[in-house]
Amino acid sequence: MDRIRQSDLEHYAGLINQATNSPMETLTRDDTGKLTANVGNYYISCAYGGVSLYRNVGPSGGSTEMFNSGHVPKRDLYNRMRAYLAGLEAPVLTTENK
Repeated sequence: MDRIRQSDLEHYAGLINQATNSPMETLTRDDTGKLTANVGNYYISCAYGGVSLYRNVGPSGGSTEMFNSGHVPKRDLYNRMRAYLAGLEAPVLTTENK
């Protein structure tokens, strides 16, 4: 198996942002230099020797951890993100499609 790199995780975070029509940038700086979190943006957090997928939920920087797993090894997060993206892109079945 190939090694999972930070750039691989960032790539999938970008794909998830595209699939959900979320902002691509985590933060935006206004004309006065003040930083504001882009609500809805998915991003990678690194801590405790692991990584996690977070999503901004407020303009002041509040965020939520998407998988409630804490910081995990890169391969574990990579697999979770791929499954999450597959679920986002899967067609939704309705009673008309059955």
